[in-house]
Amino acid sequence: MGNAGSMDQTTYFKGHGVPTKLPMPESGELEERFAIVLNSMNLPPDKARLLRQYDNEKKWELICDQERFQVKNPPHTYLQKLRSYLDPALPRKKFRRRVQESTQVLRELEISLRTNHIGWVREFLNEENKGLDVLVEYLAFAQYAVNYDGDSVENADDALDKSKTWSRSIEDLHRGGSFHRGANLHRGGTLPPNATGNGITRLGRHSTLRYSTMSSRRTLKNSRLVCKKDDVHVCIMCLRAIMNYQYGFNMVMSHPHAVNEIALSLNNKNPRTKALVLELLAAVCLVRGGHEIILSAFDNFKEVCVEEQRFERLMEYFKNEDNNIDFMVACMQFINIVVHSVEDMNFRVHLQYDFTKLCLDDYLDKLKHTESDKLQVQIQAYLDNVFDVGALLEDAETKNAALERVEELEENISHMTEKLQDTENEAMSKIVELEKQLMQRNKDLEAIREAYKDTSSQIQSLRQMLKEKDEAIQRQSNLEKKIHELEKQGTIKIHKKGDGDISILASPPAGVEGLTGSTVMGNGAAVNSDHLGAGGGVAGPPPPPPPPPPLPVNGTLPNGPLPSVSAPAPPPPPPPPPPPPGLASDLFPSAPPPPPVAPPLPGCGTPTVIMNSGLAAVKIKKPIKTKFRMPVFNWVALKPNQINGTVFNEIDDERILEDLNVDEFEEMFKTKAQGPSIEVNMSKQKVIQKGPSKVTLLDSNRAKNLAITLRKVGKTTEEICKGIQLFDLRTLPVDFVECLMRFQPTENEVKVLRQFEKERKPLESLTDEDRFMMQFSKIERLMQKMTIMAFIGNFSESVVMLTPQLHAVIAASVSIKSSQKLKKILEIILALGNYMNSSKRGAVYGFKLQSLDLLLDTKSTDRKLTLLHYIANVVKEKYSQVSLFYNELHYVEKAAAVSLENVLLDVKELQRGMDLTKREYSMHGHNTMLKDFITHNESKLKKLQDDAKIAQDAFDEVVKFFGENSKTTPPSVFFPVFVRFVKAYRQAEEDNEQRKRQEQIMMEKLLEQEAMMEEDQKSPSHKNKRQQQELIQELKKKQVKDSRHVYEGKDGTIEDIITVLKTVPFTARTAKRGSRFFCESALNEEYHY
Repeated sequence: MGNAGSMDQTTYFKGHGVPTKLPMPESGELEERFAIVLNSMNLPPDKARLLRQYDNEKKWELICDQERFQVKNPPHTYLQKLRSYLDPALPRKKFRRRVQESTQVLRELEISLRTNHIGWVREFLNEENKGLDVLVEYLAFAQYAVNYDGDSVENADDALDKSKTWSRSIEDLHRGGSFHRGANLHRGGTLPPNATGNGITRLGRHSTLRYSTMSSRRTLKNSRLVCKKDDVHVCIMCLRAIMNYQYGFNMVMSHPHAVNEIALSLNNKNPRTKALVLELLAAVCLVRGGHEIILSAFDNFKEVCVEEQRFERLMEYFKNEDNNIDFMVACMQFINIVVHSVEDMNFRVHLQYDFTKLCLDDYLDKLKHTESDKLQVQIQAYLDNVFDVGALLEDAETKNAALERVEELEENISHMTEKLQDTENEAMSKIVELEKQLMQRNKDLEAIREAYKDTSSQIQSLRQMLKEKDEAIQRQSNLEKKIHELEKQGTIKIHKKGDGDISILASPPAGVEGLTGSTVMGNGAAVNSDHLGAGGGVAGPPPPPPPPPPLPVNGTLPNGPLPSVSAPAPPPPPPPPPPPPGLASDLFPSAPPPPPVAPPLPGCGTPTVIMNSGLAAVKIKKPIKTKFRMPVFNWVALKPNQINGTVFNEIDDERILEDLNVDEFEEMFKTKAQGPSIEVNMSKQKVIQKGPSKVTLLDSNRAKNLAITLRKVGKTTEEICKGIQLFDLRTLPVDFVECLMRFQPTENEVKVLRQFEKERKPLESLTDEDRFMMQFSKIERLMQKMTIMAFIGNFSESVVMLTPQLHAVIAASVSIKSSQKLKKILEIILALGNYMNSSKRGAVYGFKLQSLDLLLDTKSTDRKLTLLHYIANVVKEKYSQVSLFYNELHYVEKAAAVSLENVLLDVKELQRGMDLTKREYSMHGHNTMLKDFITHNESKLKKLQDDAKIAQDAFDEVVKFFGENSKTTPPSVFFPVFVRFVKAYRQAEEDNEQRKRQEQIMMEKLLEQEAMMEEDQKSPSHKNKRQQQELIQELKKKQVKDSRHVYEGKDGTIEDIITVLKTVPFTARTAKRGSRFFCESALNEEYHY
């Protein structure tokens, strides 16, 4: 345990006084002496390292203090005085004079043992001084009279005989000491193997140590003088100080009489001494091997004190010393530890029953109303550790019944799980059917919308045409009215020709050379102008025009459609007279006004939209300015031209930011710094031929494997071949057919078999395997037929296996795409991500799904929360209606485990198998097996193919909807993103709830403490009662925990154990105990209690 100091160092100080202050030596000598002092102090490395950092002045002061303190008396000084008290030849008067200072000598020895360095202690215990033997001898001498007188009072007649049986001469002690020294203490301070067992130590401890051959009267008188003093108490303290070092502890444990004498010290009349002994023995019990030593000591106590039962006198003291609470507490603590610190539960019950026979239970029942809190705690600790065997038996029976019930419930759960799986598959099938119907209805709805859109466009065109037609009819009617008015005024004349044309001639005033005449053709195609002659001759008047025909109802002239009015021809050099008022405007209407000018293209001013590849206009997002520098959320953003048709085209993250408390968000997430493979050779085995006439044509290993395969089915060669010819799976199981496919005859084997047959050799000379292969190879299209049989046999299983996978993909795809709550969650994530990244990277319009995994990597300023925790909290507080969004995502976990590519390949394989079967049936239509299979299963395959097509389409749509590519993102990549996100989100919700509960508990504790402080100020008695309840509650908590304080192997452990036992009572383990303190070969081993 401790560092052994050198004996040379101790002899340096022996017998020399040190002046108050000596001059500081040279640096080298100073460091050398300081190293000696450090070594003698036996300090842990960290403390020694701290002392080495002292300056020279402090080092010298430390050296002087240590030397002055340690050189007061060497060990042999104390031992000489103790030996002088043990001298049997010493006259009584001289003994009286010497023994007066025995207590003071022992006190000084105890202080030296407790405070001096380990080297001093080792010198005290070495072979030359034999300090432990002297202390044990003196302890035995000091309490000799106590034991003698105590027993003489009980039975005076046999006092002399019992004094002889108590012990042997003092020479036995020396022989015991030599034996102890010859016991070969193991290096490192460990006990010999038999020192902690029941070998020589139990025999040695039973050889009690007393004085009979010397003058017993003189020894008894001297012992009576000593026992009246505190020598026994101080002796125990000296032994305790020695045992506080591992080196000394091992020597005490190996000594054949030391622990016996400590146990016999319980007979001392001083209750304080008895309490000290019990505390020390209780600490020893908690050391590995110490419990056996203590029981051996009490066996010796029973023999020396002539007890009928072990621990009898201890119980007498416990019952009689009811006026000394400290002794009762120590006694109750010892009983608790000696009974309940055992690993073996049966032995523990045995020890418990020993005290029950001594009426401990009855006495504890009387003490349950004691006023001592310490005693009450120790009693409660013992009662809590007690094994009630009857209750344990009942518990065992209850446990067996519970185990049977558990087994029954597990079986029920297994059945219920199977039913649940079936119900889940049925529900998934129904969901998929409904989803398919919904998808079909959506397609029908889209078709109806397209038809409605086309019809609306046609109706609009027809209305426009009708409007234009009405306007043309109105113009024609106005024109005809104007012409009639001009005709009445005589301005123009209408002349109808024989071919049906109508000529309009103007009647110009005098001086006008010509007038342009418009001729309205009979077919309504054009209006022609006639010019007058240049010489001023006026043409002859035309015949009077016929009256105009009546206006038809449909707005067209009888001879054709409405005439179109052409622009007037350019006038001749002499300008014609102006037309009559109103004629020009009626005959030649002005052109319609030009269409309005189109608005300027984007880019001419401040842009507000971007044209998304001609598909849709995207609003440009402005950067968001934050008050603090925010961490970057490393998502993978979608480009603006990638969001068309995705979920991000339908969400508005800017609206989310208006609802959120972004100041709180910034405060929580602002950055801290603002600114050779092995080859196995298989040996060939010789084929044992059953008869000399058998010939083997096949390879030996292949023939052996074929024989094993044929034995499994138990059919003859003819039955097997006939079953393959008829595709009879009732005769040949599909597993056997699949095994048989591996033995399809090779080309070389067929050649060898045919050659054998060609040579007309007898088939009986062949082995069974060769004869089978002979018949097997004669089956036409053998491989094709076995393939069909394997296909037919596995078809139903394949359909049952593939259908749930396709249904899972369909259900998961549709549910994810149609989930409005999930869309809202993504909207919140986009809003917060843009808020964090906008000032550094700019706002984005969407993000890749893999970015969801990064929500846990973005942490708050105090590193306690992640962005996902914040999002979960925001959703619960502001968008509680979408907090259970994951309930809308159906069968996502099942879909995540599907390899859609492999499933589609399997469906294609089934189709190829069905085609092969149909082709075989078309060649042999008489086979009912093939006919029944095709009839019953063709529709199933068709349905499976439809499901595969729907699954592929649904998955492609949902992947595209989230801006991904189905070629690079299979279901095994796409769906696990949502599985991980949902799992992390739910965990974040639980973390938030847990944190709120902890905050609430802390708040309640603070309020409770404030109330307690107010109550304590008002009533001190209430404070004492509350502290007692807290102590008991703490004890119960420690009893629940199956753990112990862990000590490191260092000096001072015994004191630590005693101190801890005074603070917290011992609680027994219910499981097998681990290591038990420091009686081990490894000095630094950890130990428990």
